[in-house]
Amino acid sequence: MRVLIPTLCALAVLSACQPNNQETETATPVAETAKTSAAETAVTSEVMSESEKLNIWFNEKYEEQLLENPLMLTFLGRKEKYDEFNVMTREEEQKQLVWQKASVDEMKSQFDYDKLDDEAKASYDIWVYQYEEAKEQNAFPNNSYVFTQMNGAQAFLTQFLINFHKVDELSDMEAYNKRIGGVAQALTDLLMIAKENAEFGVRPPKFAYEGVIEQAKNVITGQPFDDVENDAPLWADAKAKIDALVQSEKVTAEQAEALKAATKEALLTQYQPAYQALVTWFEQDIANTDEIATGVAKQPNGVDYYNMRLKHSTTTSLTAEEIHNIGLAEVARITDEMIAIKEKVGFDGDLQAFFKFIKTDPRFFYPNTDEGRQGYITDTEAYLDIINKRLPEFFGILPKAPLVVKRVEPFREQDGAAQHYFPGTPNGSRPGVYYAHLSDMSAMPKNEMEGIAYHEGNPGHHMQISIAQELTSVPTFRTQAGFTAYSEGWGLYSELLAKEMGGYQDPYSDFGRLVNEIWRAVRLVVDTGLHAKGWTEEQAFEYFKSKAPVAEEAICSEVRRYIVWPGQATAYKIGMLEMQEMRANAEKALGDKFDIRGFHDTLLGGGAMPLPVLEKRVNDWVASVKAKG
Repeated sequence: MRVLIPTLCALAVLSACQPNNQETETATPVAETAKTSAAETAVTSEVMSESEKLNIWFNEKYEEQLLENPLMLTFLGRKEKYDEFNVMTREEEQKQLVWQKASVDEMKSQFDYDKLDDEAKASYDIWVYQYEEAKEQNAFPNNSYVFTQMNGAQAFLTQFLINFHKVDELSDMEAYNKRIGGVAQALTDLLMIAKENAEFGVRPPKFAYEGVIEQAKNVITGQPFDDVENDAPLWADAKAKIDALVQSEKVTAEQAEALKAATKEALLTQYQPAYQALVTWFEQDIANTDEIATGVAKQPNGVDYYNMRLKHSTTTSLTAEEIHNIGLAEVARITDEMIAIKEKVGFDGDLQAFFKFIKTDPRFFYPNTDEGRQGYITDTEAYLDIINKRLPEFFGILPKAPLVVKRVEPFREQDGAAQHYFPGTPNGSRPGVYYAHLSDMSAMPKNEMEGIAYHEGNPGHHMQISIAQELTSVPTFRTQAGFTAYSEGWGLYSELLAKEMGGYQDPYSDFGRLVNEIWRAVRLVVDTGLHAKGWTEEQAFEYFKSKAPVAEEAICSEVRRYIVWPGQATAYKIGMLEMQEMRANAEKALGDKFDIRGFHDTLLGGGAMPLPVLEKRVNDWVASVKAKG
């Protein structure tokens, strides 16, 4: 659902000024930008260029949009509407779409596209693209899965309060308590949509229901909901934040007790009933789900819905058949590279035997203990420290925001689930976080961790998103734009780039890089197989298992992810391949004038964007280098 997923969850899942060799400046808060822009418009409108006028308009419109999205304001480290919550109803979604259309119509009527500079044209194109994307998705109001084991509000909204709602003052905690009611209302509204979708014939598979039920029960287990020793996650978080206020002398002991009483009341009278209603309906409706999980083609409008999802995920016009065939070709190519490394290390046996060796030999795993989990985090930090020292050789624009590596919170942790990244705030007050699921260390092989660290950290998501958020030379909306093919394509491109930067000195780690890459190539085959060719979950699992040395728990988690998140997984490899092609074309066109720093600054220097817009940006950069030469 657009209200929840792209706005909140896909931050991750998500930058930058014109290419240059200087550090970027920290972005001005959006509210200040809007106020300044209004003043500038009144005084200098006659002398400003069309592009300058449009950029001011963008900042004003984005601020208007943000003020309708309290949770996004919090993500950005702002405290306006801190006690409010997003409205997550179909009516609100339609309201947003009407607003987007009106903004596009206004932009087209007020600004002459031909008078804009290249950067402003890109902003114009992206603003229109975002509306067209929303409009196309709106044509399928009942086809999306509202609650799943991957993306459901049942885990995310609690995580939001714990990790993103900072409490520095008494008023912040009062806002926190009010937002507990916001969580309850959002769950209630989203459950209504899930019920409507079910009546339409759209339900995620049984395993998704089981995941939703488990996660929902996890957050209402413990005190104050049960008479047990342990606290429920949100109660533990609230008490810790209130105690911190007491320690910092922001509130008195009496005020703290009143705050805790208000938290408990909100949890018992609003939060728990909403979660219990969610659990009750899912437990009742699970009898109507499919035991044998397949793709969305069986849904009403399912084929068209999947084609739309592919278009949005890849930002290309590639068909399911084309993507399937690209995947098959990439799997074959990467397999040959894997065989070469197997022979390099002198392994006596075929590739399947090498897979078994990689998956079972104890040298490739940390112990399934707290010490082993900390070892994974510590070694990940060491890999990132090494690659960080090489960044200036490959990039002119560098991020200022810090990065931390953390284990996923227990209430949402899943064995074998994929690591992920949450961005920090534009002003650096909250660092970016690389999250790892460490509940089952047998699903976290050492030889793959280096590549994943580069994907999620630097030079991957953390670098790309942080640079975007720190930019000042593009309209603010572009610093927060998210296009999966761009962001995940960059993440996968970064895994290979890290090899150029000196990573993967151990051939087994380089093999792990290939495991990560073939994983993404397999996704092209499996995602399209499930949703366009009628594959079952078992067929997808067996294909994946035969092509990559990945733990069965991780394969199961991945395949189930593709089933409930159609098309998303195709963005990674398609985005990477497009970026590799852009680089190859630029290197061929520029010869010895090609500068890797300039190329990377071009890719990251305009914010996340659809791949066709990015390709035009790279071509413009090539032309400018030729002109200077």
